[in-house]
Amino acid sequence: MIIFLIVLIAVPMLFGLYAQMRVMSAYRKNAEIPSRGGITGREAAAAVMESAGIHDVEIVEVEGMLSDHYDPSHKRLALSPDNYRGSSLAAVGVAAHEAGHAIQHKVGYGMMTLRQTLVPAMQVASPVAALLVSFGIWFAGAAFGGLVIKIALAALVVVAVFQFVTLPVEFDATRRAKLQLVNLGIVDRDEMTGVNETLDAAALTYVAAFVASLAQILHLLLILGGGRRND
Repeated sequence: MIIFLIVLIAVPMLFGLYAQMRVMSAYRKNAEIPSRGGITGREAAAAVMESAGIHDVEIVEVEGMLSDHYDPSHKRLALSPDNYRGSSLAAVGVAAHEAGHAIQHKVGYGMMTLRQTLVPAMQVASPVAALLVSFGIWFAGAAFGGLVIKIALAALVVVAVFQFVTLPVEFDATRRAKLQLVNLGIVDRDEMTGVNETLDAAALTYVAAFVASLAQILHLLLILGGGRRND
C-alpha cells in the first residue's frame, strides 16, 4: 500500500514537471525561429479572427511569460509581450491558438460554453481544494478529519471536471489554429513543425493537471476508505 501511495503521488508530480519542462523547452526553442512571413503574433491573431468574421475582439498586450489567454466575457485576447510583438514560430502559434478560442466563442462551441458555465464553481473549488487537501491528510485521524477529506474530495471533483472539459477546448483551439495558419499563408507547411511542437507541448500541461487531480482524488478516497475500515 505504501509503495502504491508513493507511486500515486510521484508519477503525477513527475509527469507535471516533465510537461512544464517540455513546454518551456519547446517555446524557447521556437521563439528563436522567425517565421518567414514576418508578421507578429498580434497580426496573426487578427488575421485568424478576421478570416472567421470576428471584428469585435480586442487584442491587448499583458505582462508575464506565457500569460496568453482569451477572455470570452470581455471579448479580449491577451498576448504576452514576446507573443504580441514577436514574429517567431512560437509567437504566431500561440497567438493563433488564442484566436482559435475566439472562434470557438463565436460559433458557440459546446465544450467552451460548458467550461465557461463551470468557471464560478472552479473559482470556489480550486482554493478550497488547495487548502483542505493537505489539511485533511494531516488530520485524517482526528474526529473531524473525515469531514475535511469529504469536502476536499468534493472540491477536487469540481476541479477535475473543469480540467476534463478544458481538454477538448484546448485541443480544438489548437486544431483551428494550425489549420488557419496554413490556410491563410501565415506560415509555410514546412514551418508547422515548430508550431506543432510548441502547441502540442502546451496541451500536455493540461493533461498533466488533470492527471494530478485524478491522483489526488484517488489518494483521498484511499485515506477515507482506510478511515472507515478502522472505525
